[in-house]
Amino acid sequence: MILEKAINNASMILRKNNIKTAQLDSEILMSMIMKKSRKFVLLNLDSSLGDDKLNNFIKLIKLRSTGKPIAYLTGSKNFWKYDFKINNNVLVPRPDTEIIVEEVLKKVKNKNELRILDIGIGSGCILLSILSEKKNFKGVGVDVSKKSLDLCEINATNLGLKKRVKLFKSDVDNFHYGKYDLIISNPPYISELKLKYLDKDVINFEPKLALNGGLDGLSEIRKVINKSSELIKKNGKLFLEIGFDQKNRVKKILKNKGFFINKVIKDLGNNDRCIISTKI
Repeated sequence: MILEKAINNASMILRKNNIKTAQLDSEILMSMIMKKSRKFVLLNLDSSLGDDKLNNFIKLIKLRSTGKPIAYLTGSKNFWKYDFKINNNVLVPRPDTEIIVEEVLKKVKNKNELRILDIGIGSGCILLSILSEKKNFKGVGVDVSKKSLDLCEINATNLGLKKRVKLFKSDVDNFHYGKYDLIISNPPYISELKLKYLDKDVINFEPKLALNGGLDGLSEIRKVINKSSELIKKNGKLFLEIGFDQKNRVKKILKNKGFFINKVIKDLGNNDRCIISTKI
């Protein structure tokens, strides 16, 4: 079968299963099977595909049609300017979260040496992207998941950052290592009652540990703010990702813990997504 027909057939299957990015996903998975770039695939659509490769491609399309995220099938995801290894032990990095990286880099553009803590580091995409841009910064990551930390270590090694990052397996409540100029966190913030309404790509495949924010969606955010108030230096900044409807409640928690609210950043969909605050 030629590539064009295989991709078109796959795209039709994905569309029938309500996959919004059917054509793109089919092209990406074909490039993975071919071990070639997507551009190469698109320039060689009249090439023939052998039976073994076709069968492997069909298997991947079947998995994608169930909603399994493309990043879990390919094992990688581009975030900021870098490719990160991804598996089902961590959330798939999202473009909206790049806002944290962008805002941090704006705030620290004139700083040479800073110590950053990432609470709930996951794949490491936020902290490692910042460290890649700022060559004299050092970072610490904490996560309750050993498998997440193992993956983060691989990403740090691949980006040449292993010597500038320390990783700790710990619940945030029990973490007491060091003082920090800047703390970042993308904690679980979906309320338990809303989990079932998430897209099937998310709720059926991504780790619930990284999604479940408790009954009101704020239990992990409270922990992060409480611990940050102890670990952050005076005038240090906290960058916190939040749910679209949590701004006012989170601002109240921050103020009660001695933080001044600098600003709230909106995401690509114009929803409130990140609160920047300063410890006073």
